[in-house]
Amino acid sequence: MTAVPLPDGYSYGPWHDGPDPLAPPADLRDALDEIGQDVMAGASPRAALEEMLRRGTNRTAGLDELTRRLWQRRSQIQRRNNLDGTLQEVQRLLQEALDAERRELFPDPDDDARFREAQLDALPPGTAAAVNELANYDWQSEQGRENYQKIRDLLGQELMESRFQGMKQALQNAGPEDVERINEMLDDLNGLLEAHARGAEDIQQRFDDFMAKHGEFFPENPRNVEELIDALAERSAAAQRMLNSMSAEQRAELAELTQQAFGDPRLAQQLSRLDSQLRAARPGEDWTGSARFRGNNPLGMGEGAQAMQELAELDALAEQLGQSYPGARLEDIDLEALERQLGKDAGVDARRLAELERELRRQGLFERAADGSLRLSPKALRRLGETVLSDIVNALRGKTGERETESAGAAGEPTGASRPWRFGDMQPWDVPRTIRNAVLRSVSVGERQVRLDVEDVEVVETEHRTRAAVALLVDTSWSMVQEGRWLPMKRTALALHQLISTRFRNDALQLITFGRYAQSMELPELVGLEGAWEQGTNAHHGLLLAGQHLRRHPDAQPVVLMVTDGEPTAHLEPDGEAVFDYPPQPRTLHKTLSEVDRLAKLGASISVFRLGDDPRLTAFVDLIARRSGGRVIAPDLDGLGAAVVGDYLRTRR
Repeated sequence: MTAVPLPDGYSYGPWHDGPDPLAPPADLRDALDEIGQDVMAGASPRAALEEMLRRGTNRTAGLDELTRRLWQRRSQIQRRNNLDGTLQEVQRLLQEALDAERRELFPDPDDDARFREAQLDALPPGTAAAVNELANYDWQSEQGRENYQKIRDLLGQELMESRFQGMKQALQNAGPEDVERINEMLDDLNGLLEAHARGAEDIQQRFDDFMAKHGEFFPENPRNVEELIDALAERSAAAQRMLNSMSAEQRAELAELTQQAFGDPRLAQQLSRLDSQLRAARPGEDWTGSARFRGNNPLGMGEGAQAMQELAELDALAEQLGQSYPGARLEDIDLEALERQLGKDAGVDARRLAELERELRRQGLFERAADGSLRLSPKALRRLGETVLSDIVNALRGKTGERETESAGAAGEPTGASRPWRFGDMQPWDVPRTIRNAVLRSVSVGERQVRLDVEDVEVVETEHRTRAAVALLVDTSWSMVQEGRWLPMKRTALALHQLISTRFRNDALQLITFGRYAQSMELPELVGLEGAWEQGTNAHHGLLLAGQHLRRHPDAQPVVLMVTDGEPTAHLEPDGEAVFDYPPQPRTLHKTLSEVDRLAKLGASISVFRLGDDPRLTAFVDLIARRSGGRVIAPDLDGLGAAVVGDYLRTRR
């Protein structure tokens, strides 16, 4: 886009000074939701962050997609092209020259013509050998002479282009004086590099003098010898890799042909000397690599060297996107190179990913645990909980036959807010707001008298002020992981925690996990909990901890929610040892039901959320519900969170 001047002297155009200030901000909520899903599924926060960056988000391609496009681009270069373009062109020009010469000699009856024909017939079969043999031949046809000169010019242009990008165009009409200038530049360049290798003290002055004399050959505008060597070595190594990618016969042909570059063998000798110095100065460049080209599009020596440079750039970008080296950061990605290879959209995606990573860290969404590991911070858990709870609330609202109500209970204590009256509402009117609405409506329609209409009425919002002690018991046995129930279980705990911590702050929630043993957990621990193979579903221990929690809050309404996919197969002995057996021992069943009875005496009815259709499990959870006055709910995995939250709200009402 071209900047357009405005009348007052301002102009508009593309933004080049840093990130676009009008670009949409990084979508942290989507990114955090994806990270949270992986963390709850058992991944570490660091691994989840890396996985999110690899996958990308809804709006941004991830590192894996960008890498795939890089490899696709690399494959296209190799599948479409081959490296014998210079040889093919020399063969074509040579054949045309020989045909034109024979046509010129055929009608001539002179013996000299027959002698020349014999010379042409005796040419060696190889292209390079034939070109060298004709170096001193006196051409009789104008086309033959022109084509032979084209061969020499082509070889000179391609040879220089393979070492100095852009030289082919600059040497399109090169004359003897141009060739002499090139030889002089190469001689001075080799002298400069030799002085640098010796450690000459005045090397910067020598470099400045060299650039003042030959700077037109170096559009990169290097500032010192090191930068000059870097640019030259990269191109020279690419040319060497191109030669490595050819067959031995092709390399031999080119080596022999380059002696005829511009008809001056000094050029090839100077470049050979330059290559040797660059290899010594930059041994870390890839001088031994190669690539297989199998397409039909012939590339010249300069184009071949450029293709090898592109392949090297693609390989470097793939390594940067892989982020598999120590200390890797997304800021390491060469955005200019990425845009050259894949277009501006790829650069935008890479910038967004880097911004996401930076913002996720900057906003404190990760923190260090006591053991030094990385985990989601309370701020991140709140954001994640908001998303999960919102999904569950939407699912609850979608159920038919239920009307949403803003009243949370019968105590009817005002929250300080009001809302429009709806049919069936029993809350008291908010009189000041109702009258104000009537006045504003009457004035807006030009009425002189204030008339009260049903649409003016607002009622006072009320809510429960009774407390509840809530114990959520979640099964963490291996079957929960194996059957894909691990993530829904964690989402359920997260949603319930978010609801209680924001809407029912007086309630006391205890999260209890039970596998071989049971334990009380804080939300960050549960969210980051990894599945482990162990035998045992110790509901007895879990119910024991639930009873302890309820007894700590005797003034609160007891609520016990249990999520499980297996009958109890372990119980806790008085010495603290967990005893496992399958099928369950009568002692295990007896101790588990004893804890159910103790909870029932505390006034707690147990809601059991049964995952799975095992007949023994079904029979046992039905028994728990009957003995505690609770109920059994068998939701599918997608509806588990809505079932638990809905039952909590029902029990609380």
